[in-house]
Amino acid sequence: MLRLKKQEEGSHVRVSAGSKVFDVVNVTLLTLLALTTFYPFWDCLVVSFSSLKSYLATSIHLWPSEWSLDGYAYMVKNIELWTSYANSLFITIVGTLINMTITTMAAYVLSKKDLKGQRFFMFLAVFTMMFSGGIIPTYIVVKDLHLMNSLWSMILPSAINTYNLIILRNFFMDLPLELEEAALLDGCTEVGVLFRIMLPISKPALTTVTLFYAVDHWNDFFSAIMYINSKQAWPLQLFLRSMLFQNDAAYSSGGESLFLLGQPMKMAAVMMAIIPIMCAYPFFQKYFTTGMTAGAVKG
Repeated sequence: MLRLKKQEEGSHVRVSAGSKVFDVVNVTLLTLLALTTFYPFWDCLVVSFSSLKSYLATSIHLWPSEWSLDGYAYMVKNIELWTSYANSLFITIVGTLINMTITTMAAYVLSKKDLKGQRFFMFLAVFTMMFSGGIIPTYIVVKDLHLMNSLWSMILPSAINTYNLIILRNFFMDLPLELEEAALLDGCTEVGVLFRIMLPISKPALTTVTLFYAVDHWNDFFSAIMYINSKQAWPLQLFLRSMLFQNDAAYSSGGESLFLLGQPMKMAAVMMAIIPIMCAYPFFQKYFTTGMTAGAVKG
């Protein structure tokens, strides 16, 4: 036993001084990068729980020196906030369902190697990544379809994303062909193969693409700027943008109470906008890495 232990200890690879220095530099740089990425979020959180006086007292905010919930209280009492919240939830949930339905079916069909014209159809899909219709033609199409001032104007024009389509297609192509053949021999239809075999074992890719679509819908305000003029149909992001611009103008002219118009209220609004995504992300995280690397070998 002693000889075996000595042999195992002697078999360990010796780490050179250069490798140790390299590891230290890597860890240091990654730590600085992590702090640089995390600090803006932490600063936003701290300022949202600070009073205006505490915020103005220092330029670096590591902890609230004077706690205050005035910013959150002002936001919670705003009825328009909850209307825009409901609009964003509808856009995100319904839009993501439509996105995933169309993208999944299209990706599964394009993953078939025996599909006639597969390369041609894939070329058409990839072509849209390089050359899009443009803002003005898209606006004209939305207007002619009578979707202006409708939440559907933020859902239907972006019903499918080519990048997400490619991720799912490559994942389906990596799945064993024998699974599909066995299911077909047992009398399962193509639709049954998709929903009973392929989708249950494709959770990593499906979850990743779902997260992509949901985040895009939740953060989208450019489409709302172009297509929606009615405040009743504003999503959360557009409502917050409009509110903050109005408050900046009121603050510059000396109007209203300062604590309602200061930076703490703005950061409270930002935190309320990102809370839903923050709550959803931990449930998707375990599938995220696997889904991103799925299909990385096959093209």
